[in-house]
Amino acid sequence: MVTTVAVFVAEKMLPGIHCASLGALLGASLLLGITNAFVRPVLLLLSIPFIIITMGAFIFVVNALLLLFVSQMIPAFQVDGFWSAFFGAIIISLVSWILSSFFRTTDGRIHTITHHPSIKNADARTIK
Repeated sequence: MVTTVAVFVAEKMLPGIHCASLGALLGASLLLGITNAFVRPVLLLLSIPFIIITMGAFIFVVNALLLLFVSQMIPAFQVDGFWSAFFGAIIISLVSWILSSFFRTTDGRIHTITHHPSIKNADARTIK
């Protein structure tokens, strides 16, 4: 859901990213999430020297390449070139980071937005 909103924001902000329908947006977000989960760690591992030399900026290049890959796989989702993908990757990363901060806490568990510190936890046993 977070990736879908982030891709939607990037598509609205950048003239070089086009999405034909809501289905294409959902498909692109799903494929981007899958590639970020499985392909991105391998690419980051292989590009460690470039990441170190550029002090982490090369990660945006990897993200841009993955965004271009997704646009090649889904015809209804188009990215007009590397620079559109690069700035789109930056926007997607920022929006995802901001939205994820509403769901994650410092202990790493995921809570919904309705979680509030003043709400008391139930004193009950859990079955594991």
